[in-house]
Amino acid sequence: MSVVVRIPTPLRRVTNGQEKASVDGDNLIQIIDSLESQYPGIRERLCDEAGDLRHFVNIYINGEDVRFLEGLETGIKTGDEISIVPAVAGGAW
Repeated sequence: MSVVVRIPTPLRRVTNGQEKASVDGDNLIQIIDSLESQYPGIRERLCDEAGDLRHFVNIYINGEDVRFLEGLETGIKTGDEISIVPAVAGGAW
């Protein structure tokens, strides 16, 4: 299924200026993989070396922080709204 991911301004240099990306996936891991295939290098900005979400990256699905859901295993449904939001302080994009 295809969903739209909102891209924050600091990451738009990786997405060629695009503020939204339409990607496919059944869970957040697949969404990130799909983003990576369209925009190489985006995964390393979202996930650390162990494959976990970086501490300064927040991802919301329908306004809910994925850290309080099932993390990267959180399921995605058609119509879900996914937003990547950088933390106010910490980390480098």
